Amino acid sequence: ETASAPETPATSLACLRNGAAADAQAIHALITAHLAEGHLLPRTLAEIAAHAHRFVVASEAGRVVACAELAPLSRDVSEVRSLVVSEEARGGGLGRQLIDELVTRATVAGFEKLCASTHAPAYFVQLGFSLVPHVWVPEKIVMDCHSCPHFRHCGQYAVLRELRRSNQAFVPLAALHG
Repeated sequence: ETASAPETPATSLACLRNGAAADAQAIHALITAHLAEGHLLPRTLAEIAAHAHRFVVASEAGRVVACAELAPLSRDVSEVRSLVVSEEARGGGLGRQLIDELVTRATVAGFEKLCASTHAPAYFVQLGFSLVPHVWVPEKIVMDCHSCPHFRHCGQYAVLRELRRSNQAFVPLAALHG
């Protein structure tokens, strides 16, 4: 569900900001324009408008040139959705900036994991994600995959990034010594 955005270390002049209902049409147009690349799932304008506040958008000269959504799947897991950088804005690091912003937002919101479904897992691995079996993200399967017409035939990879260690992951030293 995320577009590939090959990038160089160069920095972009775009400004990152929160998405708003007024951005829904531009976000929808950006996603729709890149569906042919085969890396994004279609989104309705109504769905985007309802969730515009979950998007981070990059704008240049008042025009939305990139976007990504932080979508909660459960209390502990959130997902990167609809990551897309317009062709003319690629190569400036916008994809990385959007992912970094979503990681920060997910961590601040208390999520323990951030996942994505992607055709470009190497891109996410460079950003600290791990390639995992789909069954490691059951929240995604239950929430979206079962109702998707591409279920079991999508060709996407699951990637996951731990955002913080749970206190339960640590074994007290005293427990090791009986």
